[in-house]
Amino acid sequence: MLLSYLDTAIGLLFKSTGKAAINEIPTVLSKPVQDLTWGKSRRTKTVFKLESGVDEHRLCDQSVSIALELLQGPCHGRRRSFSACLALWDDTMPIKEDVSIPLLLQQKNSTDGTSSKASLWMVYLSTIVAVCGSFEFGSCAGFSSPTQAEIMKDLPLTLEEYSVFGSILTFGAMIGAITSGPIADSIGRKGAMRTATGFSVAGWLAIYFAKGALSLDIGRLATGYGMGIFSYVVPVFIAEIAPKNLRGALTAVNQLMICTGVSVSFIIGTVITWRTLALTDDRSRTYKGLIAGLVPCAILLVGLFFIPESPRWLAKIGHEKEFEAALQNLRGKDTDISEEAAEIRDYIETLERLPKAKMLDLFQRRYLRSVIIGVGLMVFQQFGGISGICFYVSNIFESAGVSSSTGTIVYAILQLPITVLCTTVIDKAGRKPLILVSSTGLVLSCILSGIAFYLKDHNLAPNSVPILVVAGILIYISSFSAGMGTVPWVVMSEIFPINVKGLAGSLATLVNWFCGWAVTYSFNSLMSWSSSGTFMLYAAICALGILFVVTVVPETKGKSLEQIQAEINA
Repeated sequence: MLLSYLDTAIGLLFKSTGKAAINEIPTVLSKPVQDLTWGKSRRTKTVFKLESGVDEHRLCDQSVSIALELLQGPCHGRRRSFSACLALWDDTMPIKEDVSIPLLLQQKNSTDGTSSKASLWMVYLSTIVAVCGSFEFGSCAGFSSPTQAEIMKDLPLTLEEYSVFGSILTFGAMIGAITSGPIADSIGRKGAMRTATGFSVAGWLAIYFAKGALSLDIGRLATGYGMGIFSYVVPVFIAEIAPKNLRGALTAVNQLMICTGVSVSFIIGTVITWRTLALTDDRSRTYKGLIAGLVPCAILLVGLFFIPESPRWLAKIGHEKEFEAALQNLRGKDTDISEEAAEIRDYIETLERLPKAKMLDLFQRRYLRSVIIGVGLMVFQQFGGISGICFYVSNIFESAGVSSSTGTIVYAILQLPITVLCTTVIDKAGRKPLILVSSTGLVLSCILSGIAFYLKDHNLAPNSVPILVVAGILIYISSFSAGMGTVPWVVMSEIFPINVKGLAGSLATLVNWFCGWAVTYSFNSLMSWSSSGTFMLYAAICALGILFVVTVVPETKGKSLEQIQAEINA
């Protein structure tokens, strides 16, 4: 069979190109097989056709491709050059003239990390299941703001006790961020999501059955820990299962579902009464966000039984059969995964030669640029003021003379379509353009809000202040949702080598949570110092973020994770 395919390939070259081709054959065929794999994807510009309409050059490429696969098959485990193979070829074997279209149909559809629409259903299902964790993240983050008054009245709590309840979530998330990478690397991406879900469920139940501040805080701490794990493992899992042509859009769904969770909590907290969503009718304490928190956890736990584990993680731990099965499941049963699987194997084999990474190793030269990019994006994302503005948006609207409930609902609703838009264009527009456009909008909105509060502080144009503040805040959240809220997480999931991805991802996520806590903790103090100065400070930080993105952050659109690493380390 091997000789037959070689016979067909060389015969077609002779027939279609004439004697000139004969002198070129020894030069080409004397190269090793591994250097000729371009033959699988090469496209010939000059077209020669048989009477039957069959493209001879493409038939030749097809035959050489099949011969290459046979050379590397079980009967030819040792890599051999074509020159050695030609020595076995019988020169008297007649050229076969009955080459026909069915020869072209003998191979499966090949993939280089992309997938056809018909084979994407498992990728979509896996993404839907994973982003239930993102929705849970948003539900936790948005729970405390609209429920403050009723929780303080129901338990009851002092303002200081409720402040602890609200802020302890961040500390739990920081702990989760520290441990998320090692957990995801040791028990897998699915195992990490199960762990996060378990802590979230336990936390929500502790909140529901709380009789005082202590159990309330323990529950909030547990949900925060789950948030910290989700914030890392969900985007990483999606990036590792998605074909490269869809990876950006699917990873961006993570941020979309976080925004959805926050918005649902905000809307429930301002529109629906506590008792409407009571889990039981015989208790006076019913929690509006509890159902929004427990339902996605239940869907996630069930869904994890029906989706595959990350192929890259399976390859990393040496589970070869499971790796191939998972990749085939994700790409479709009729898709040839050999090229993508070989790329993943080669990359992981290279990484396995490196020593196991420690925290200090992240600051070595070969990892330093990736760390600077990942951590830097998280710093600029948070120090642009998002956590403080989101947490205290009701107070901001009230200070401008706008109804807090109306402003909060508009805020919650507006961020969803903008995030959806970002999700649909991220793989077309690219990562850097979205961040740059988003950051520019953040600068302008902060300047607008700063001007509004300057006018208010100096009692100038008082009728314009509410309009300017509302416009500034809504432009801010729209700009943030359009890029800076989503893209840093996408980039973070793409830029770290797999041997340090867990450690580096934990560091970047930890920095994100710490910066978020710092902004939230300092926001009221800064606003007391100078409302206009606070927003001007955020504008300056966002402007520095633009400079950082232009000079440091690479474009990762449409590139495999292995290609991204090669460019970063070039």
